[in-house]
Amino acid sequence: MSERTIKVDYLARVEGEGALHLTWKDGKVDELALSIFEPPRFFEAFLRGREAIEAPDVTARICGICPVAYQMSACAAVEQAFGVELPEPLHQLRRLLYCGEWIESHVLHIAMLHAPDFFGMPDAMTLARSHKDEVVAALAAKKAGNAIVNMLGGREIHPINVKVGGFWRLPRPEEVDALRTELLAARPKLEAVVRWTGTFDFPELQRDQPFMALCPGDVYPFIEGPVRSTVGHCFEAADWRDHVVEEHVERSNALHARLDGGLYQVGPLARFALNFDQLPANLQQLAVDIGAAPPVRNPFRSILVRGIESLYAMDEALRILDTLDPATLRGEPAVSFTPRAGVGHGVSEAPRGVLYHRYEVDDDGLIVDADIVPPTAQNQLAIEADLWALADDLWQLDQETATLRAEQAIRNYDPCISCATHFLTLTKEAR
Repeated sequence: MSERTIKVDYLARVEGEGALHLTWKDGKVDELALSIFEPPRFFEAFLRGREAIEAPDVTARICGICPVAYQMSACAAVEQAFGVELPEPLHQLRRLLYCGEWIESHVLHIAMLHAPDFFGMPDAMTLARSHKDEVVAALAAKKAGNAIVNMLGGREIHPINVKVGGFWRLPRPEEVDALRTELLAARPKLEAVVRWTGTFDFPELQRDQPFMALCPGDVYPFIEGPVRSTVGHCFEAADWRDHVVEEHVERSNALHARLDGGLYQVGPLARFALNFDQLPANLQQLAVDIGAAPPVRNPFRSILVRGIESLYAMDEALRILDTLDPATLRGEPAVSFTPRAGVGHGVSEAPRGVLYHRYEVDDDGLIVDADIVPPTAQNQLAIEADLWALADDLWQLDQETATLRAEQAIRNYDPCISCATHFLTLTKEAR
């Protein structure tokens, strides 16, 4: 009997602490487990008893890569519970803020975390020795995304300027002008990076699992619903728990989500498949040019879609800035409201996929119960399904190549376990 094991104790170039264990016996997969062993952080538990208006600031600390997503979903849920209606100018400024997060997160993933895989390199520093221009251009684009978050969020990481009902303060005209200048300078650099990714060699893998994303129907989604899937679902955030159920599995500290009992996928490929028609014509054509005509069913090509979404976010940010009424900046940064008892649901499109929040609030405006479903919990089963589909090919590869390919399959999803990066420690046993 032949047995082979790939054991990755610490996944490299992902946000957080996870491991992979894959064993074959007689050429057949005997065990496959993607384990998230980072300790539980209990955010939902310690939100209970806090004022609901604290939820955006507290939940932003869940992730240093996508804090805006947590703030937007939290605000949407609390505002629904309190009956707060956001005026359109403030809604547009929130879309602008989300643009910044998409740019900085997607470009970080493209250049720093994922691109090295396509060159067999361990990290972005090594990649920069042979592709300096592309890495430098990506860093300039990411810096522009940071500038958006800094202007509207008050700082680049864990923003502090977002509040229920709007913002604490609005940007000054000179800040808007400076941001526009930086975005215009970064835009061609970002497009060059996106076109560069179109030259990569992609492993073959075709998957047919259901996609799920927000689909507003008139714009590419950031903070608009409803939720739709490629297998016929259409529901509002309030009906989330009628369709999405989480379960605990022994191998992971992250819950696994199922859509009406089955695995599904959220994130760039899902948004792209369900909302491609909402992209501007020039970006639709660019997607075709670089080999990302929808639907993209090869997860290894997700880097291409993240590039298209990054360009969309930058163009959308410029559109919002160009159409921003100067009177908005002189107006009130937030709407007033009175806390009340209620239940609110909020969904938004984090860079990695749909992020759901639910809060039950009492008469004093205190949180009675909280429910948060992050994208990685929804994608974990899909990641494992990809690894099962790759297993036969991995069996044929040498140790180093098989390990890289398996890790790359996980990084296709840019899993946000938390914010940490480790170098790979690998042991492979054959008996």
